[in-house]
Amino acid sequence: MSEFVREGRLFRVVSFAPSHRQLILRSDATLIDGTDTRVEVYFGHVELMLLKPIYRNGLRVRRASETEFAKLRECHDLAADDAVSTWMIDPDGGSFVLSGDPAWREAACRFEDPSLFDFSQSWPPDVPVESGTVG
Repeated sequence: MSEFVREGRLFRVVSFAPSHRQLILRSDATLIDGTDTRVEVYFGHVELMLLKPIYRNGLRVRRASETEFAKLRECHDLAADDAVSTWMIDPDGGSFVLSGDPAWREAACRFEDPSLFDFSQSWPPDVPVESGTVG
């Protein structure tokens, strides 16, 4: 999959583990946006990121275009080979993550259920899950 799009959902940063260089963005099911599933996007091997704490209108995770990467490279002193690992994450292109290929999972979960990327839990879980990677 070349990009991951979930429009009209509220996403928020729910986890960043600096020692493991892992980031998770989550959208829980809400009456406000009329959803009944949880969506999580996982970034591993995070090197650099520029994030908002909340994305009110959804996510669009995709590799940075040549123009976007050139601008980021100049501003953040990135190496040329970082282009393949630079992911734009919001529809407006204002946020990015330099990491391994992002992965996503979506399932019907309660708010208090563990993360879909809780690696201490058995996989797959007892509930039906859709999943994939971007890249």
